[in-house]
Amino acid sequence: AFLGPPEVNISSCLNCINVSIKLPTSHFRNKGKLLSLIDIYNELDYDITLKTLDREHKIPREKTTEESFSTIIDELYPNKNYCVSVMVTASLNKHSIPSAWKCIAADSVAQQDYHPVAIAGAICFSLMLAGALKCMHVGGYILQTKALPHTLV
Repeated sequence: AFLGPPEVNISSCLNCINVSIKLPTSHFRNKGKLLSLIDIYNELDYDITLKTLDREHKIPREKTTEESFSTIIDELYPNKNYCVSVMVTASLNKHSIPSAWKCIAADSVAQQDYHPVAIAGAICFSLMLAGALKCMHVGGYILQTKALPHTLV
C-alpha cells in the first residue's frame, strides 16, 4: 500500500516558510474504527523538498508521532519564490506519494505589522493632499474661474 499524499499548507513568515502537514488517512480498520497512520506505524518519517527557480534542496528527514504538525523552514531569501513538497514514509513502508507542490514568497517584512500601518499612512496622506488642494482652490491659486483684475496682474 502507498502512503500519501499528505495534506500540506504553507504560509510565509519573516525570511521563512511555515509548513503545516496533515498525515494522509489510512484505509485500515480495527473493530470498525478507522486507524490513523500513527496507530499503525507509531512513528513516521517525512521528507521536505524545497524548490526555487534554479535549484532543488532536500531538507534532512524528520520524524513525527503526530497526525497534524508544523515545521518552519528558515534562513530563506526575502521576496523569493519557494515551492514545497512533502513525502511521508514509514520504516516498514517506503512506498509513498509526495504532496503536490505549494509555492509562496518568503516575506521581507512581517506582513501583519506592515499592512495596517501602510494603509493608515496612505489614507492620512490622501486626506492631507485633498485638504491642501481645496485650500489652494479656495484661495484662488489653482483652477481660477475669474480672471485677475489688470492692476493685480
